[in-house]
Amino acid sequence: MNILYNTIFVNGEAFNCSSTMSIYDLLIYLGFDINSIVVEHNSKLINTSKLPTIILLNRDKLEIVTIVGGG
Repeated sequence: MNILYNTIFVNGEAFNCSSTMSIYDLLIYLGFDINSIVVEHNSKLINTSKLPTIILLNRDKLEIVTIVGGG
């Protein structure tokens, strides 16, 4: 069985991932806290509830911003 890979870009850096990986899967793999980030997928902001439903395609672009509280 061949596993297919896509090359995507995360914050401008190339990253190879499984062709069946969702944005949510990738974020968990990379160690992000889903509750403290904002995700842009191909220039569109994505609601966190939609992250598991979007499968990454070759050449997709993700921008991930971590929200940091201050005081």
